[in-house]
Amino acid sequence: MENRQSNSPTTAIMELANMISVPMALNAVVRLNVADAIWQGGSNNPSPRPRSYLLPVLALVPMPRTSAAFSACLPALECLRNTSTQTPQKEGLNELNQLQNKWNTFLTQYSLTEVGKTLATDESGLSYGAYVLQHHQDALMRAWTLVHEAVLDPSSEPFVKANGEGAYSYYGKKPEMNDLMLKAMSGVSVPFMKAFLNGYDGFQGVGTLVDVGGSAGDCLRMIMSKNQSIKKGVNFDLPEVVEKAPKIPGIEHVGGDLLKTIPPADAIFMKWILTTWTDDECKHILKNCHDALPSGGKVVACEPVLPNNTDNSHRSRALLAGDIFVMTIYRSKGKHRTEMEYRELGFAAGFRNFKAKILLDQFYTVLEFRK
Repeated sequence: MENRQSNSPTTAIMELANMISVPMALNAVVRLNVADAIWQGGSNNPSPRPRSYLLPVLALVPMPRTSAAFSACLPALECLRNTSTQTPQKEGLNELNQLQNKWNTFLTQYSLTEVGKTLATDESGLSYGAYVLQHHQDALMRAWTLVHEAVLDPSSEPFVKANGEGAYSYYGKKPEMNDLMLKAMSGVSVPFMKAFLNGYDGFQGVGTLVDVGGSAGDCLRMIMSKNQSIKKGVNFDLPEVVEKAPKIPGIEHVGGDLLKTIPPADAIFMKWILTTWTDDECKHILKNCHDALPSGGKVVACEPVLPNNTDNSHRSRALLAGDIFVMTIYRSKGKHRTEMEYRELGFAAGFRNFKAKILLDQFYTVLEFRK
């Protein structure tokens, strides 16, 4: 059949209307443990066999060992295979999202692309899988049907309208959600921090370091292991969060409220914190940081930073999608900001110097506010 218009407006709107299939297929693939089944400790290359004989390769997948069950899994794999996250390669192929499929007349073989490998569990039991699951819990899904309410009434988040209270307090009353959030943050934070520490040397000479919103303390532990001058670390987060945090030598877990006071230190580290607060609240948080620091002390903040001009790049799309997520789940008036907006917030809080140091993963920028 002749394909007269492969990119017609009606085809495009059908794709957009059905796009919920992509995150939900991703959610299903994570729940079925497909990435680990394909990865198999690093082999990432199931032997090519007819479909019915491929089932033993997916031994780690918790589903019935039948051809019908495997066939039911195929639409999710195909949906993700055909979601492009890269530009076309020279061979005329795409390096595709989560799972890559190689077809011929009789055989089916899946292997993980670089994107798919982020879902495979590492030697520490971590992956981005928990982050995916955390985003697709029932309480969060209820909020997504109310995104328009954030426009009509920005005084309250869609999450609050759907669940009766804010996300953080809601998590605190749901141990299973709180545990998943901690695992999700560890799964995302550890690879991020490895990249961060390989490219940032701004903790030299720091004796005491506070991690604001440090969750289980993983990031602080990694910073201290790389910077031997830091003799004391303070993991500062909500009381219900730090009470679950494990004991870590050299680190004190302190519960509190960053809008009230922040423990004193030579330097303060925060990651993915400011984006969930309003401009006035950010000024207040940074002022509390300023008060907690000695002269010459600094705040090191890792935040999503919007480019001055957005485009169709993966970076712009990821940042804009993250902005909507913050608006929907955490704060209707929270937002991603440009470098200039962060500079102005820092000066308003009393800091005398500001610089944006490094771009990490084309998503996060390291910001320094010096007293």
